[in-house]
Amino acid sequence: MQRSLKWFAVLTTIGMLLILLGGALVTKTESGMGCGKSWPLCNGEFVPSDITPELIIELAHRLVSGSVGFMVLILSIWTWRKIGHIRETKFLSLTSFFFLVLQALIGAAAVVWGQSDFVLALHFGISLISFASVLLLTLLIFEVDKKFQAEKLIIDKRMRKHIIGVSIYSYAVVYSGALVRHVNASLVCRDWPLCINGSFALPENMYEWVQMGHRAAAGLIFIWIGYITYLAIKHYKEQKVIYWGWIVSFILVSLQVAAGALVVLTRLNLYIALAHAFFISCLFGVLSYFILLTSRSKKNELAVSAVREKEENEESAIPTITSIP
Repeated sequence: MQRSLKWFAVLTTIGMLLILLGGALVTKTESGMGCGKSWPLCNGEFVPSDITPELIIELAHRLVSGSVGFMVLILSIWTWRKIGHIRETKFLSLTSFFFLVLQALIGAAAVVWGQSDFVLALHFGISLISFASVLLLTLLIFEVDKKFQAEKLIIDKRMRKHIIGVSIYSYAVVYSGALVRHVNASLVCRDWPLCINGSFALPENMYEWVQMGHRAAAGLIFIWIGYITYLAIKHYKEQKVIYWGWIVSFILVSLQVAAGALVVLTRLNLYIALAHAFFISCLFGVLSYFILLTSRSKKNELAVSAVREKEENEESAIPTITSIP
């Protein structure tokens, strides 16, 4: 595979990650209206005159998103032409660009007309789908040169169910975390893991429900991924992609939970908050790759079954030689 395509794919993936972190930065610093109710211009000006920190953050996020958007479009067309024979390529190419445009439109609508917090919370998740699609495209490019031996994996039914289930559930965790930020519920519970002074009392208002609901969801995904990692270590030592993939997933979910706790205990330290978004983005990317492997595993399993059935039919068709008295 062309080295230039590989480098471009890696740079585009990094760019998508920067979009995710930039969006989290805009939300954390409350810079969403840094350019006023004007889009794509800033305060109706091509070159802003009244410079503020919020304006710089919002404008930088728009510039990065626009630039990376063109990169995603180029990568989609490039991969379509170069590795379009791989069955996942065309779907991922369309998905990556479509969801990137969708998140840009939602962001623009929020600036111009305003949106509810529950709708705005979708913004990060939509960007996450585009990021995961670009990441998978990049892995497909490297896979062509056999950098990843993942085309012959056989994943059992139990593991497939866990992969699909935890991947879907992770998206719910992402949404609940984004909702915490958008409704300004990050510090409504100033202790951790319980809400206030170690009390086991039920949340008293919507903000506490949102915060504690996210903590419960994060705790469950930590336990779930820990259990899947145990299964991978026990049963998939010979399949290194699954074995190491789940170990990496458990490390990422552990870091994500720890960062979430530190966000509260440090009273919204910006760097820790961005690390929190970074870890969940990487985790979702790994889980998305597992989904791709699961779809391939099912196909491989059917192919192996077809070969075995053919061999059995050929053996049964061989006439037996009876002895002549």
